[in-house]
Parts: sequence; structure tokens; C-alpha cells
Amino acid sequence: MTSRRANGEGSIFPYRNGFAAYVWITTPSGKRQRKYVYGRTREIVHSRWVELTQKAARGPVVTKVPTVGQFLHRWLEDTVAPNLAPLTHATYESHVKNYIEPGIGALRLDRLRVADVQPWLNRLATQCQCCAQGKDARRALHGTARCCAIGKCCHRVASPRTIKDVRTVLRSALHSAVRQELIDRNVAQLVQIPKQRKRKLVPWTSEEARRFLESARSDSDPLYAAYVLVLVLGLRKGEVLGLAWEAVNFERGTLVPDHQLQRVRRSLLYRETKTEASDAWLPMPEIAVAALVPDHQLQRVKPLVENLNVTLTGHFAVGVTGFEPATSSSRTKRATKLRHTPRSLSLGESSRSRCCRSRP
Repeated sequence: MTSRRANGEGSIFPYRNGFAAYVWITTPSGKRQRKYVYGRTREIVHSRWVELTQKAARGPVVTKVPTVGQFLHRWLEDTVAPNLAPLTHATYESHVKNYIEPGIGALRLDRLRVADVQPWLNRLATQCQCCAQGKDARRALHGTARCCAIGKCCHRVASPRTIKDVRTVLRSALHSAVRQELIDRNVAQLVQIPKQRKRKLVPWTSEEARRFLESARSDSDPLYAAYVLVLVLGLRKGEVLGLAWEAVNFERGTLVPDHQLQRVRRSLLYRETKTEASDAWLPMPEIAVAALVPDHQLQRVKPLVENLNVTLTGHFAVGVTGFEPATSSSRTKRATKLRHTPRSLSLGESSRSRCCRSRP
């Protein structure tokens, strides 16, 4: 005679066109309640009952699990937005909207498997994103249909770098789900992605950089000072745009790039730089001092942001107009990509020249 199960062990019983079973579990809030599993046969229900029993023995069990898409939106709002940079939040949100949610957003979070994620990532490398993201449908509404809408696919697939970034976003989100005890493992860590070849930058020689700066100065280019800061000191574009006169000390010949200007969702944000290492005062070579002094003496600058919902104080060493990608010249685009060019533009390499090479 089969002995009865002990109190709290649950039971299997006929239910509609199959069977059902329940297990007493503890929710993350500490509440004790029943959780049910279902199946068409007793054997299927029994295996699910055993799995749920083992899960309940390991710790709290979530009773209502969101879909991948629902969890990602909550994760972006509750975890990413308050703790990471605005530009990072915007980038993560874009990857969720354009890639993750259309692909696997409808799947239940606790049922997400490697067998779901791996084929989806593989498709990103071969699927035209004009079709996948609905760009063709939106273009057709405005009478500008092209690509697959007219039978001529442009084959704009996701690059290996994009696939890597999308996997990184999903992995970070699932890691948060593991910490919240919504899932047991992070399946994004187990998938494979195409190997990305690092592009080798070819920096200018000192002579090439010197000719570039001489050309900009002879043409009275208003962004000459910006080119010097990029090529000689290795500042990033955002650091150059966010450099205030208060951060430049002409008496000591030093400056500190402790703030940056970023464009996020068509708005300009003035914020601190990414790392604390950027807060150090840096010695300026003579060419940098000579480039900044005229602007400072003549005060040929204006408050950088007007009518952009950003409150800034002081005057800035470099104006934003002309240094943004949408309005920049070919000279500007080349200069902003060459901040790793050797900085020994003067006779004898300065200490700052040696220091700035270590900046990532």
C-alpha cells in the first residue's frame, strides 16, 4: 500500500484534459503558498513537480514571472536609469527596442533557454534590419519605400560589434534577474557570438599632425584650439566641448577635463567625466597655451547652451557649433578620430605627452 505524502509535499490529481500538481513554496516576500504545474500526462506533471520541489528546496520561488520584454523595460527604468550614465541608458534602451524585444521579448523570463537565445543571435548576423525593425513599413507610409519593400534588399545586417553589444545588454539584464531570484541561471553567458576583429588605428605621425594644425591655423579655423586639445593632449570630443575657463589655469599652465558635454536624445547634457582619473590637473604644452590664450583674452565665446533645458555657468573654451558630427567639416571629423596620435609635436616630448598615451 502506497503511503500518503507528508504535509506540504503537494499532490498530483486529474485536471481538465490532463493532470495538475502543486508544491508548497515560499515567495521572495516570505509568504507560504501553493504553486501549480500542469501537463497532459501524469509522467509530465510528475517531472515538473519534481523540478519545482527541488527549486522550492533551494530557496524562494517567484509565482508570477514576467516576459523578457516586460522585465527589460522594468530593468531599464528601475536599475539602469538611476545608476548608469544617461548615454548608457539611451544605448541600452535602443538595443532593447530594436533587437531584443522583437526577437525574444514575448518569451517568459523563466523559460528562456540557450536554445532560444543562440538562434536569435545567429539570425541577427543574416537578417536585414530594415525588415526586422519595421523601417520599410514606416518608409512606405511616407512614400519613400525602398529595400525589401520594393524587392531590393539592402542586406544591412547587424555587425559583429552590434551583436556583441546586444548580448552584453541581455547578459546584464539577466544577471539582474538572477539577483532578484526570478531565474536560476544567466543563459546569455552560455551563448556564442561571432568573433570581432579589432580595427587597428593608424595614428598620424608628428609631422602629419603638425601639418594639419598649421593648415587649420593659417585658415583661421575657429576650432583650431579644439584640434590642439585633441591632438596634443588627447582629450575626447566631449571633454573638449565641456572644458570651461574655470578648468584652465594659465599661470600654472595646467587644465583639468573634469566635465564633458554629450548629446543624448537630441539634448545636450553637461556632466562629470566617466572616471575619477580625469579629475587630475594636466600640464599644457606651449602649443596648447598659445591656442587657448587668444580666445581667453578676447572672450570670443558665449554660454554654450541656450534654450536646451540645461543650466550651465561660465564661458567655455570651445564652442559647440561646428564640432558636432552633423555640422562638422571633414577636417573636424578627421581630428576627433585621431586623439591617439603621438603628442610630441614640439621639440622634446613633455611629461604630459608621455602621460596622455596611457589614457584609454
